[in-house]
Amino acid sequence: MHRAWFVAAVTFVTIIGAAAFRSLPGLLFDPLHEEFGWSRGTVGAAVSVNLALYGLTAPFAAALMDRFGIRRVVAVALTVIAIGSGLTVWMTAAWQLMLYWGLLVGLGSGSMALAFAATVTDRWFTERRGLVSGILTAASASGQLIFLPALSWMVTRYEWRPAAVTVALAALVVVPFVWLLLRDHPADVGLKPYGAREFVAKPPPVTGAARRAVTVLFKAARTGPFWLLAGTFAICGASTNGLIQTHFVPAAHDHGMPVPAAASLLAVIGVFDIVGTIASGWFTDRFEARRLLAVYYALRGLSLLFLPILLAPSVHPPMIFFIVFYGLDWVATVPPTLALCREHYGDDSAIVFGWVLASHQLGAALVAFLGGVARDTFGSYDVVWYASGALCAAAALMALVIRRGVRVPGVATA
Repeated sequence: MHRAWFVAAVTFVTIIGAAAFRSLPGLLFDPLHEEFGWSRGTVGAAVSVNLALYGLTAPFAAALMDRFGIRRVVAVALTVIAIGSGLTVWMTAAWQLMLYWGLLVGLGSGSMALAFAATVTDRWFTERRGLVSGILTAASASGQLIFLPALSWMVTRYEWRPAAVTVALAALVVVPFVWLLLRDHPADVGLKPYGAREFVAKPPPVTGAARRAVTVLFKAARTGPFWLLAGTFAICGASTNGLIQTHFVPAAHDHGMPVPAAASLLAVIGVFDIVGTIASGWFTDRFEARRLLAVYYALRGLSLLFLPILLAPSVHPPMIFFIVFYGLDWVATVPPTLALCREHYGDDSAIVFGWVLASHQLGAALVAFLGGVARDTFGSYDVVWYASGALCAAAALMALVIRRGVRVPGVATA
């Protein structure tokens, strides 16, 4: 078996370990409200900072990986996540939540974003990229599946602090695996990338990482596909990380559903997300990416319109159907979006995808905050579900507008 598959496996495990922090925010709303009296808008604002920094850090992290190597950047990022999550145990004021969870965990997690998976895929594979992208994207869902039920049980039985410590330890445990097993480039071990016909020399370190990230952004921003990809991915983030992952548990609890039951439903989303994302990678290798995106967004928007009438004190078959359906579509958008970035932007695709991912997280951050404000204002989340469904319908139309790319080497296409 080619060494690239072992590197992909280490990347998969690394993303699983870092995914623990993504499972916790939706479980914190009620405990922090009860202990400190903070409104859901305040907690949502901290989650919003976290999600925004997660996205804005990604393109710079991709450039830093070109400068310092994947291992160093990822090991430091995991350590920062552990520090930020661990410090929340001693917080007593809302600004500390913003600093520890919003700033530190946001910066660390941004360096562990999907740009990490994109960089590994681009360096180690020339074939099966869609499939590998789907598998690595599914790693985040796998982490959610592993951690979410355990964290919800801790929060319900003991309180939220043991759950925060668990997140910190999960990030630290992965660091040795990254340092000992992950390699930056196939040339480091004398191999060709998987599927390559010729040996590819390791490129020299690229200096000026921040400047390069900004330069690539300005190049891409002069092209139409970038704005369409960024717009659709912003809606993707708004309807997943910002909406369901952050607000589903408190929304279900509003309707009388116990927190562990609601958290278990999110974990089930993680199960089917793995299936849906890997399948989407397989489809992306065979079908036109923009049409796949249109189908994914249209189905997601339709399902959100039915959610307000499905929420109930108990888990019933229609709710299970929604969870399975939404899970299959959760981040199925990533492989075709990444494929379109490669198609239009070539060697700069990982950094361009980092900026597109930034829009994903900005959309998530906005809805994480506005969702909490809407709950405080209207007493329910109904308006948020309907608005998100309409946005997904718009994203489906935007995806169809993206035309096929004819890329000039080294130059972003219009």
